[in-house]
Amino acid sequence: MAAERQTGGVRFILDPTSGVPFYRQVIMHMEMAIADGRLCTGNQLPTVRALAVDLQINPNTVARAYNELEIRGIVNTQQGTGTFVSEKKMELTDREREETLAGLVRSFLATVSSYGFSIEEAVGYLSILREGAAT
Repeated sequence: MAAERQTGGVRFILDPTSGVPFYRQVIMHMEMAIADGRLCTGNQLPTVRALAVDLQINPNTVARAYNELEIRGIVNTQQGTGTFVSEKKMELTDREREETLAGLVRSFLATVSSYGFSIEEAVGYLSILREGAAT
């Protein structure tokens, strides 16, 4: 079962079946959210403890993700105040976005097929969802 949390316009969903470590998934969510503007310079991130509790993961996992983001200059931690998105420009190339989407779609299709549904059934249902969202 995927762990989920919504914070500051970012919906965190961790997939334990993806083979990607949770700390990397947190980093990827943050990078995508900053690159597409859901998180902006100065936005405060949830505390390590709060995010760990919400996602039902070890706080050390969140701390590792935040630490790596800080090393890259993507976030700044201010002792006693919190962790904030830095001024560093975060942009993903079209190729990086495409690779991320491809991985998500492959994972989705693997799950769909493991339940006995065809790709055509999945695409058909996605089309119905898209039509419903357009109205």
